[in-house]
Amino acid sequence: MRSPTGASAAILRAARDGKVTLLVSLPLAIEYEAVCSKPEHYMMAGLTAAQTEIFVTTIMALAEPIETHFLWRPKLRDPDDEMVLETAVNGAADAIVTFNLRGFGQTPREFGVDVWLPRDAIARIRS
Repeated sequence: MRSPTGASAAILRAARDGKVTLLVSLPLAIEYEAVCSKPEHYMMAGLTAAQTEIFVTTIMALAEPIETHFLWRPKLRDPDDEMVLETAVNGAADAIVTFNLRGFGQTPREFGVDVWLPRDAIARIRS
């Protein structure tokens, strides 16, 4: 949302074009909406509250909904990252794409999920 020319935005465009699948659980969707709706985030992106709502709604429409059948808490240092791991594992994701590599460490690999920086994900999408 804050970097329309960055790697994260390129991943969203790839999802729009059907090249990748985004996964989202209900807790993760609520978290995305809460974070994006904070004025310090949407104002930094040059968006209004109404535009931010459209942005979040569009992201959720692009994503495949995942039901969380199994919880593996606690596995990570930051409890806020647990819902990302749970969504990835329950959705049989290939990877979690994040700038927070250190926060996830090796734990996702225990479940067969890689962790990539957005730029690395884009490189894989383009290859």
